[in-house]
Amino acid sequence: PRLSEERRNDLIKLVGRRVEETKVAVRNLRRDAIDTLKEFQDEKMISEDDFYHGRDQIQELTDDFVAEADKVGERKGEEIREV
Repeated sequence: PRLSEERRNDLIKLVGRRVEETKVAVRNLRRDAIDTLKEFQDEKMISEDDFYHGRDQIQELTDDFVAEADKVGERKGEEIREV
């Protein structure tokens, strides 16, 4: 049977929650990676320039994955809205 409008809205909300959980997980990974870089810098394993370069790369990756999660969530929401 076809999904009711109410059920579709519930599924869209579920997709939104899952996308948000994904973004939180990616941001937690970013935090862990930057903390590791800080430890390396504190132990003089990498230079300050390497730390900032690595931090910038991690941020770019984070932004890319968050944008991808948003796109996938939007596509899935549109797919659910189709009758």
